[in-house]
Amino acid sequence: MAEIIDGKRIASQVRDEVAAGVAKLKAAGGPTPCLAAVLVGENPASQVYVRNKQRACERAGIDSRLERLPDTASEADLLAVVERLNADPAVHGILVQLPLPGAIAEANILRAIDPAKDVDAFHPENVGLMIQGQPRYLPCTPHGVLELLRRSGVPTAGKQAVVVGRSDIVGKPMAMLLAQRGRDATVTLAHSLTPDLPRVCRTADILIAAVGRPRMIGKDWIKPGAAVIDVGINRLSDDEGGGLAGDVDFEAAAEVAGWITPVPGGVGPMTVAMLLHNTHRAAQLAAGVAD
Repeated sequence: MAEIIDGKRIASQVRDEVAAGVAKLKAAGGPTPCLAAVLVGENPASQVYVRNKQRACERAGIDSRLERLPDTASEADLLAVVERLNADPAVHGILVQLPLPGAIAEANILRAIDPAKDVDAFHPENVGLMIQGQPRYLPCTPHGVLELLRRSGVPTAGKQAVVVGRSDIVGKPMAMLLAQRGRDATVTLAHSLTPDLPRVCRTADILIAAVGRPRMIGKDWIKPGAAVIDVGINRLSDDEGGGLAGDVDFEAAAEVAGWITPVPGGVGPMTVAMLLHNTHRAAQLAAGVAD
């Protein structure tokens, strides 16, 4: 049976480290890090995510603000809020909760955020710095996955990694980060049009699932002893039994994998923890005292 990677426990370690760093920064006369979240509309899932982030900030000693806009807000309305937060020296990180209403172009909003305050690391400047191996911040979910692997003792150097899913938020940066010097994996970025996807997945020493299809990856897709990281969070219908499921069939996969993350309790808590990490770093950079 696989070793279960406990994302809640590891995220708690990261949050404790951030809290210690925040306390040290403030004791040295630095600013209290501040994260401003912008929520447009009444999407229930988005409201839950924002509340969770606010609570996590509070526990880490980070100030949090919430800017609410109605779902009738225009792109110009949202851009005005972003510009105001860009200009506010007390705000170190800006997070615009996605998805946005269909009338608002997400790319325009994400490009408008000051790259120094882009703690999600979605701005093209921060993406470019990451690709060059000189990151200001790493995107939160891929960074969380790297920490899960590192702190669980999963080696990456010289290993075959397969990332299933090519989103800008997870799949693409995940593949790039695993391939960079210091991690040194050989990476395949696979997707729905990859021929014989199960065979490709079986080549992986590290298999990362980020496709958004519940329990798509079964036992026979997994190389014995592989590390399986499930990024998927899928809400099941009542007909499917309700609750949450990952992209991996957890019970079956755990019989063959060497390590595996559960859903929930795996990657999800790490995403929030790394957001706190980036907000602390943003405050350090603003104060000129970054490690």
